[in-house]
Amino acid sequence: MLRLAWPLVLAELGWSFMGIVDTMMVGRLPESAVAIGAVSLGNALGIAVGLFGGGLLLGLDTLVSQAFGARRIADCHHSLLNAIYLGLAITLPLMGLLWASGWVLVWMQVDAAVLELALPYINAITWSMLPLLLYFAARRYLQAMDLVRPVAFALVTANVVNIFVNWLLIFGHWGFPAMGVEGSGWATCISRAYMAVFLMVHIVRHDRRYGTGLWAVARRPDMVRIRELLRLGVPVAVMITLEVGVFSAATALAGKLGAVPLAAHQVALHCASFAFMVPLGISSAAAVRVGQGIGRRDPPGATRAGWTAIALGMAFMSCSALLFWFAPRLLARIFTPDPVVIGASVLLLAVAAMFQLFDGIQVVAAGALRGAGETRIPMYSHLVMFWFVGLPVGYWLCFARNWGAVGLWVGLSIGLILTGAVLLITWHRRTQTFAATAPRSSLSMRRELAE
Repeated sequence: MLRLAWPLVLAELGWSFMGIVDTMMVGRLPESAVAIGAVSLGNALGIAVGLFGGGLLLGLDTLVSQAFGARRIADCHHSLLNAIYLGLAITLPLMGLLWASGWVLVWMQVDAAVLELALPYINAITWSMLPLLLYFAARRYLQAMDLVRPVAFALVTANVVNIFVNWLLIFGHWGFPAMGVEGSGWATCISRAYMAVFLMVHIVRHDRRYGTGLWAVARRPDMVRIRELLRLGVPVAVMITLEVGVFSAATALAGKLGAVPLAAHQVALHCASFAFMVPLGISSAAAVRVGQGIGRRDPPGATRAGWTAIALGMAFMSCSALLFWFAPRLLARIFTPDPVVIGASVLLLAVAAMFQLFDGIQVVAAGALRGAGETRIPMYSHLVMFWFVGLPVGYWLCFARNWGAVGLWVGLSIGLILTGAVLLITWHRRTQTFAATAPRSSLSMRRELAE
């Protein structure tokens, strides 16, 4: 599990770091506060739309890993090809949605100076939608077949590309125009195109080296396979949107409390989000190994894989909880020297420490369930626990009980704790059905493979 998970964890951290670098580099522009605000808004919208599109392709985790476990390599290629067709089909709608979301900022009467920079940035990253979807498809295909190191290498080197192109286009070095915030958007575009091309080239080279039959797959779109991808992917896309949305809503509510609570909220959110990247990578590994176990008809192996991943996620998040509890000031000082903001951040990080364990459980259990083909229950649990329980309780504590930002975070904690408990119970019950649904024993399957 660790051998599969660590490159995926590195990839998730690289993905998170890319946005942090953009913020840091535009922060060196003359109007740094305005530039950071524009990039933050643009990134929030771009990530929300992009992750929804990527979520639609996460059915590859299930289909490719189970096919690979059963040694049906041609079926793995078939799923990749139809995922690419699906990505092409949804590119223009998602581009339109992202472009239109920028004008929602106009309707919301966002600060004029921020808006002036945010709209060109959003227009630039809109053109990265197709490369982003191709990257998602290639990544899911590769990791489901245990080819994870190229995924990590792509993200790490894409950060280098992003930094270099940011340096060229933001500040106008080497004869390039100084485009400021818009230049950062085009740097994101170029780095995403690099990731997509890198992984696609690796897929082709791997096929040529090992003769896996990639080019023998039928070229026609298979609507049955595309519908299956959507059946698995739509609930995941909705689940991701619900989770991203609830934290965005909490950020909007924190903005009503004033500059200091909002700044403290952002500090705590950055810390919690960065820690979350580790169990998120483990979650992808869990989806792959559970799916492969089911594909080779090894229910005990699939069960062990899921519980191993959950244990690893819990172990790491327990460490992050201790760090949040015992060293909150050290973490807050990374983001700001302001003692008032640091003091407010300490309280929120203490609350975040309370839900770290359950945050790790919920994301890894969701990945294990995705490997088993179950994507609806995680979606429903996120809807109910976050939006019908966590956010309303947080709103009540924040404004009715005057707990401020701490109240919002207590509400989010309740939602995460309940979600983690529900998905842990769901995974336990699903493992009890593995043996009953497997048509052949793992021993007989191993004998067949050996023959």
